[in-house]
Amino acid sequence: MLFMMMGNLIILPVGITFFENEHSLSWIAFNVVSDTLFLADLVFNFRTGILKEDSGEIILDPMAIRSNYLKTWFVVDFVSSIPVDYIFLVADLEYLMDSELYRTARALRIFRFTKILSLLRLLRLSRLIRYIHQWEEIFHMTYDLASAVVRIVNLIGMMLLLCHWDGCLQFLVPMLQDFPEDCWVAKNHMVNQTWSVQYSYALFKAMSHMLCIGYGAQAPQSMTDVWLTMLSMIVGATCYAMFLGHATTLVQSLDSSRRQYQEKYKQVEEYMSFHKLPSDMRQKIHEYYEHRYQGKMFYEDSILGELSDPLKEEIVSFNCRNLVANMPLFANADPNFVLTVLTKLHFEVFQPGDLIIREGTVGYKMFFIQHGCVSVITRGNKETKLSDGSYFGEICLLTKGRRTASVRADTYCRLYSLSVDSFNEVLEEHPLMRQAFETVAVDRLDRIGKRSSVLLRQTSQRGAVSGIRVVNDTGGGNKGGGAGGGTEVWVDRLVVGHLLVKYKHHLLPP
Repeated sequence: MLFMMMGNLIILPVGITFFENEHSLSWIAFNVVSDTLFLADLVFNFRTGILKEDSGEIILDPMAIRSNYLKTWFVVDFVSSIPVDYIFLVADLEYLMDSELYRTARALRIFRFTKILSLLRLLRLSRLIRYIHQWEEIFHMTYDLASAVVRIVNLIGMMLLLCHWDGCLQFLVPMLQDFPEDCWVAKNHMVNQTWSVQYSYALFKAMSHMLCIGYGAQAPQSMTDVWLTMLSMIVGATCYAMFLGHATTLVQSLDSSRRQYQEKYKQVEEYMSFHKLPSDMRQKIHEYYEHRYQGKMFYEDSILGELSDPLKEEIVSFNCRNLVANMPLFANADPNFVLTVLTKLHFEVFQPGDLIIREGTVGYKMFFIQHGCVSVITRGNKETKLSDGSYFGEICLLTKGRRTASVRADTYCRLYSLSVDSFNEVLEEHPLMRQAFETVAVDRLDRIGKRSSVLLRQTSQRGAVSGIRVVNDTGGGNKGGGAGGGTEVWVDRLVVGHLLVKYKHHLLPP
């Protein structure tokens, strides 16, 4: 149906304008077939559901559909579908033949009038626009790039269609006047030329007017040509302005996130120039922005804040799927705990050499490694490596003390941080996970030869209640020895037991 509409809008003006024998059998057959299809589409519109914009519901009530269609596009669709020209032609010719007053001059005027009536079929443009608008909505819901391409193609196609119509109009008006001597067709000796030559010159004349670059082959001389030229210029200037405005908007909206990033980075460059930062520092800032935003900038908190909680949780789970897959803590924990943690995480990027945590400072957040490698450094300059799926920084959040070691980024690291307030909120909702964190923290401190009386006391107290028993064996020269560094831990909860087994290679400070 879409191609039939486009064919009608292109072929009909050419046939009406450049072909005198438009009442031939082939032309009549084409019009009859197209009119029949459009009449069928007219009937189908009474049985097609309509979308209720405020609620998004589809109305299928026949009475409501009929009432809505009769109030909107029915008249335009009906007029463009009824072959008014043929009805008028048959009725008038039968009257003239019955009265025996049929004459050539009269018939010629009738044929010219039917040409004008044939132009009513061009009202089918409204249907084409509606169909294209539906396709734009479909593409916009699926692919943003495809939607932009479709809209740009539509703009170009509409411009070309108007040029095509204007070219046909430039020739149709002189033809209806029997080509007066001062019209552009007669002056260029194209009255008896082939239709392709006539159409080419007419299209050239129309495009020259619409683009405001000239008058075509020559300037208009007759009053009719002058008015047609002014009409073409007005339509062309309007369409040109609309095209530039729409095209500019489409190009800007095609990759708005990249444009926002570029605007932001321009401000950063101005900031660096204003403060006269050294070149090496500028390079670090440039590399940070490249790895942090990767050429695109989104206001993620604002976007997620506008969504419903279930949809927000689903998106966060999808974005952090690699983190969950690589981290034993999440693999063995309660799904509700994992989901609660994920919704409170904050994404951060660190460059090689950055000191993520400094020993002795107060800690306000812990970190989960999505991708990258870090080194845990104690006072004895002993280094331990952490990589994807590990976490660190939770000990000072549990003890409310200071950092027990420093952590340095060895590569570009993509981390997720959890603030102390969010950490405590999560553990209050899931007390068993607090026991797991405390038990693991005790084992980590033993590995680096440190003790935390706060953690030992908390773990022992909770173990007496929930079945977790921590025995601190500091005698017999076993301090620091064994897998637990002199600390044997029995946990009757399956989750914590699995965590300790899984964390055998992840139990690292701080």
